[in-house]
Amino acid sequence: MTDGLLRAIDRWLTLEGLDNVRDLGGLPLAGGGVTRTGVLLRSASLHFLTPGDVTQLLEVFGLSLVLDLRTAAEIDRDGPTPVARAGVETIALTFLPDEGRTLPETGDDADPLLRHYLGYLADRPDNVVEAIRMLAAPDTGPALVHCAAGKDRTGVLVALVLDTVGVRREAVIEDYALSAERVEAMFRRWTKASGTEMPADLTPHLPRPEVMENVLATLDRDHGGAAGWLRAHGLDDPSIDRLRLRLT
Repeated sequence: MTDGLLRAIDRWLTLEGLDNVRDLGGLPLAGGGVTRTGVLLRSASLHFLTPGDVTQLLEVFGLSLVLDLRTAAEIDRDGPTPVARAGVETIALTFLPDEGRTLPETGDDADPLLRHYLGYLADRPDNVVEAIRMLAAPDTGPALVHCAAGKDRTGVLVALVLDTVGVRREAVIEDYALSAERVEAMFRRWTKASGTEMPADLTPHLPRPEVMENVLATLDRDHGGAAGWLRAHGLDDPSIDRLRLRLT
């Protein structure tokens, strides 16, 4: 792992209604240089965005595309997001099978969280590839990808993107783990809104760096990396090239 590789880079956005949102710019590339800012954001659900937040995302960041990785049930429960109501193109691409898959709350020796992350790739490879294809499309402007907490489904997709464009492995893993800094704030917002109590222990909800390290190691072993997995599941080389050009 890193020794605070990303700590000197303030990639967090400050929004009233969203705790876990950051820019994927400024990440170190294996061949030198860093990823571009203002291209791609990752976040938790956009349900609590305020009008001021929407203005900042649309007028400052220039948001033009949202990829929503939640299930149909989650989307129906919460209704359209404020940015969708403001006219931003929003595409639902769930990473869970139609019959549903319960996100694990704890890890054990068999590491169900790792199995679950790899399950996204096994269950919905079509939607994973489509998400990357949309981010790489020639006419795509600044985009945002989110799920519920912005750490599991979003974490896997973002790791694929970053590994494909050549971000240093330790930085990919640290970006995934960075969401741990916002888990408490997210739970405080959610429990206040629902009138429920804060969990006594948030440790089971924290992203664990070794899980993403093992996901990427599995892709290395079986496909030569994230780009190899994407090619094996139908993404063409021009899309991969455009994704790299956009972000680097």
